[in-house]
Amino acid sequence: MRMDESALIQSALNGELDAFNRLVLAYQDMAFNVAWRMLNDEDLAADAVQNAFISAWKNLSSYRGGSFKAWVMRMVTNGCYDELRRQKRRPTTSLEPVSQDDQEEIDSPRWMASEDPLPETSLEQAELEHALQHCLEGLSADFRAVVVLVDVQGLDYDEVAHSLRSPLGTVKSRLARARMKVRDCLHGFEELLPSQYRLKGEVRE
Repeated sequence: MRMDESALIQSALNGELDAFNRLVLAYQDMAFNVAWRMLNDEDLAADAVQNAFISAWKNLSSYRGGSFKAWVMRMVTNGCYDELRRQKRRPTTSLEPVSQDDQEEIDSPRWMASEDPLPETSLEQAELEHALQHCLEGLSADFRAVVVLVDVQGLDYDEVAHSLRSPLGTVKSRLARARMKVRDCLHGFEELLPSQYRLKGEVRE
């Protein structure tokens, strides 16, 4: 079932479009999910993914080994950053006051990446999905990217560092702070969370 990725990459490097298309099929869903989480717009996400794969094909010779998935996700996130920069021309209110330097690790909310609907009904799942996307939108692009890549898509820290061209320590720091912000935001939707992720007895100032 597992494709021979290295063989496909080598064939694609030799100019075989069919091999590259098989790589596209392997990662297009992940790429779209990353773009949609980043941009919250299906059309913009589809455009970002299409442009990312076109760019990947044109620049395939720049691939230097390592995680091909991370290399492709770099193309996708770069496209999303470009679109978000264009959107910033419109006045918005930032929800991301980066002041504290809290790098404490927070357990990853693994239910974000699960395909199994942990809330018991599809309606609750849809509401939870909406709440999560609302909270992701409140993050800066850099924070949003690390949460989406690690907690939603399941990339490891090294892959994310490669995708975002950021030091490993920066990725871990951003992820910890982003998780705190998402958790705080989800307090407003606590009744939608699986019981094991609800914060009980916590006094909020």
